[in-house]
Amino acid sequence: MRIVKGILFWAISLTWGLPMTLIGTICAIALIVTGHKPQRFHYFIYFEVGSGWGGFEAGGFFFVNRHPSLHIRQHESGHGLQNIMLGVLMPFLVSIPSMIRCWYIALIIRSGKKKYSDLPDYDAIWFEGWATRLGEKHFK
Repeated sequence: MRIVKGILFWAISLTWGLPMTLIGTICAIALIVTGHKPQRFHYFIYFEVGSGWGGFEAGGFFFVNRHPSLHIRQHESGHGLQNIMLGVLMPFLVSIPSMIRCWYIALIIRSGKKKYSDLPDYDAIWFEGWATRLGEKHFK
């Protein structure tokens, strides 16, 4: 059954979820060329790069800091499930808003206006909380 789920995941990622999977493929090729080793987490291919920054998902791929926690890998995998559900809408409903939110949070912290602990919980916004719940439910 796990093999069937994996085949279905990649079939949908390469059709309905193609825009994000293409971005992930380009990033993966660039990282392979620069000597990074791909790893597997359930159906996903992921890469560890740098430190202290978290991660981002791009279709069937995700990219995280070195030595990511299980929570980070589950969360990014949850975004991968969102991609097969939302498909071509994923960049507009989740990926771009998430990126803007992340940059905004970093800007607020760097400006000294707030500390990270003063901000709302990361999962307080619907698409991040949904990704965490999906990842924790399906990828233990």
